[in-house]
Amino acid sequence: MEDKLLSIIEEIPNAVGVYFIYDKLDRLLYVGKSKHIKKRLMQHFKSTDYRELRIRQEIGRIDYELLGDETIALLHESDLIKLHQPKYNRALRKKRYSFGLYAQVDVNGYISLYVDKLAIGKNEIMTFTSYREGKERLFTITEKYNLCQKINQLYKSKSSCFQYQLKACYGACIAKEEIQSYNQRVNNFIASSELPDGELFLEVVGRHENEKGIIYLKDGSYKGFGYCKKGARSKNVFFKCVQLKEENRDSRRIIKRYIINRNTMVI
Repeated sequence: MEDKLLSIIEEIPNAVGVYFIYDKLDRLLYVGKSKHIKKRLMQHFKSTDYRELRIRQEIGRIDYELLGDETIALLHESDLIKLHQPKYNRALRKKRYSFGLYAQVDVNGYISLYVDKLAIGKNEIMTFTSYREGKERLFTITEKYNLCQKINQLYKSKSSCFQYQLKACYGACIAKEEIQSYNQRVNNFIASSELPDGELFLEVVGRHENEKGIIYLKDGSYKGFGYCKKGARSKNVFFKCVQLKEENRDSRRIIKRYIINRNTMVI
């Protein structure tokens, strides 16, 4: 059986999409997403992890769906896992994003940005796969918006922060800058991280060269995705191509991460 499955994997393209692993009774065991489906499936067969070994013992067949764009693949994978709750997606309980960027007002009245583990009931501004990624992004945000490293918990000091010495911080670390002025820049950053208002169709890569993917947003919420001809420009055409979806916390995180991390064409 393993030789037969390996030969099937050899015929699968190394492209962006989701894949499905079924057991011998054709029950869905696992749904995964990858930018390189063939490569990821081969990793399943090479891994010595206990759960991977269990999956291999139960595999009956493998299927896949090409999606063209990684963000659409993430959204589709998330929907499928919620819908079918495959055995090993539940068992693995793996979180793609484990840390978030949060805001709080410090004792002096300045808004502090900080990285922490994701928690139920706390609304994160953006998400990260690791604490290190979050810290690196916070350094970039602090520099771009002329914020204070000390207030953002990036620099420990009893006096001014390092950025103040370089004249990149305006002195909030030593209560020199007005609170309102500083907090306005923090709020400007937070506002730029929110999903845009209005009706928007984001253009992404399609499944082949003659089409494009469309991600539909309306009034600051994710509404669904679909595909249309590459040359299409009409919103009516886009809307007809979109499969409507219900927004949830995971889909919102995926879209926000996409908006923040990429230069997106907004139609």
